[in-house]
Amino acid sequence: MKYIDEFRNQKLVQEVAQEIKRIELKGRTINLMEVCGTHTQGFFRFGLKGLIPRNIQLLSGPGCPVCVSSQDYMDSAIELAGEREVIITTFGDMLRVPGNESSLEKERANGADVRVVYSTLDALRTARENLKKKVVFLGVGFETTSPTIALAILQAKKEGMKNFSVLVSHKLIIPAMKVIAQDPQLNIQGFLCPGHVSTIIGSKPYEIIARDYHLPCVIAGFEPLDILEGIYLLVRQIVKAKPRVQIQYKRVVTANGNPQAKAILSEVFEVCDSNWRGIGVIPKSGLKIRARYSQFDAQQVFKLKSRPHQETKGCICGLVLKGVKNPLDCRNFARVCTPENPLGPCMVASEGTCSTYYKYRT
Repeated sequence: MKYIDEFRNQKLVQEVAQEIKRIELKGRTINLMEVCGTHTQGFFRFGLKGLIPRNIQLLSGPGCPVCVSSQDYMDSAIELAGEREVIITTFGDMLRVPGNESSLEKERANGADVRVVYSTLDALRTARENLKKKVVFLGVGFETTSPTIALAILQAKKEGMKNFSVLVSHKLIIPAMKVIAQDPQLNIQGFLCPGHVSTIIGSKPYEIIARDYHLPCVIAGFEPLDILEGIYLLVRQIVKAKPRVQIQYKRVVTANGNPQAKAILSEVFEVCDSNWRGIGVIPKSGLKIRARYSQFDAQQVFKLKSRPHQETKGCICGLVLKGVKNPLDCRNFARVCTPENPLGPCMVASEGTCSTYYKYRT
């Protein structure tokens, strides 16, 4: 199969759904976690919920990079936006994420220079065109986007740029999966693993989840057939009690991933402890800019002080990101908290679970 239409073929989708229903579960309830927010979107967008047995439950996980960025990170970004000589460049779904007292969108309405860009190249171009300003790019993302930001830093150094820096909030997905795998409150039996991240890191890093936590992992794509086949492979592994790592998304993902992208990451970033919204500090779960590139680290350039971590009152984003709750459990969902007036990032991020539930009203 080569083309998108083939992965949306209704007959094939129905056939895989029937294969899932034929698996004898003997009344068991199976909890699977879709780690990536794009899987959550696809599951509801394509109406797949009605195609699988009710005793197969899909829980949303921490795979939305904007959502897991800590409150103190947002407050630092908002603080920088208030500096007259600073231009903030960011992807669009960061604009309405609330800080403790404001948001980037509100700061822009009050005169701050906050610009939406579509790539790190746009941010570099902004810096070249505004030499009298300090241009800060908000570097948020998992292993999918962090290589592009590493490349931007390398390019900035090559050009000798003095007015470009990155405020980093990069996360690594495997450490978060380990934390979730150990959480007895969740009782996860398998992981539907993120396809985009896996194009970079490959399938091998997930082997520790299958080996040490005895949980099957299937790396799946994002079309209807991809998602259902991923669920089928997971359930079959669970029934056979033989956890391992399988690649459903073979047209994109390999065992070793992208060595060149990983080398670029290693050159620019080093692993560090990182604060995840709703989960807390996870050891060795983030990336920070290496000392030799510190002139491009906004944290160092602006001497930003560490802030006490706070969660937004009345927001259960943290519990949603852990899979403990879903948006319908929140008393504020679609009432007080809407995309126009969000209490937390899960309602405004493009991959946010609350945003997906709101859109499809499931």
